[in-house]
Amino acid sequence: MKLSRPVSWFLLAFGVWSWFIWITFVKNLWQDASGLAFDDAGDPTGYFWVHLLLAITSFVLGTVIGTIGLRGLRALRRERTQKG
Repeated sequence: MKLSRPVSWFLLAFGVWSWFIWITFVKNLWQDASGLAFDDAGDPTGYFWVHLLLAITSFVLGTVIGTIGLRGLRALRRERTQKG
């Protein structure tokens, strides 16, 4: 399958965006003082574990999708240099 340049850039940007957003979210989750992420004893709650799992899943998907976009861009560059 051959990806177009716009699709490859979109996938790469999605991967970078996913990492940026979820790193920020995990930092905020870790520093939560509202009582949602940690109980009164300082132990993680179900909210913390569910959202940490969502973040990890998003890191993995963002990495895979971004890698597909990067590989698409590299393939297009190789194709262009072989023709020229």
